[in-house]
Amino acid sequence: MAVPKHRRTSSTSGKRRMHIFITPAALTTCKKCGKSIRPHMVCSYCGYYKGKEVLNILGKLTKKEKKQKEREMTKTEKEQKKESPLTMEEMSKR
Repeated sequence: MAVPKHRRTSSTSGKRRMHIFITPAALTTCKKCGKSIRPHMVCSYCGYYKGKEVLNILGKLTKKEKKQKEREMTKTEKEQKKESPLTMEEMSKR
C-alpha cells in the first residue's frame, strides 16, 4: 500500500483548497408578493410561479392564520402598487 514520503505543507493544501468554497445563493424577488426566493422555484409565501397559482397556501391554514396571511398579502400588494411607475391613464388623471 502506498504511503506518502513527506507531509504536505499548509500552503500547498491551501493552494489546492483555494477554489473550494461555498457560493452565496442567487435570489430573485417574487413578482406577486415581493419576497426573495430562489430562481425557478414556487414562492413558499404566496404559492405563485410565473404569475400562476401553483400551491394553495391559504387552504392549508387555520381560520385565524388565514386572516392574518390575507392581511399581510394585501399590505404587500398595496406597497408594490405605490412603488410601480404610473401608467399614462393615471398620469392624465393627475
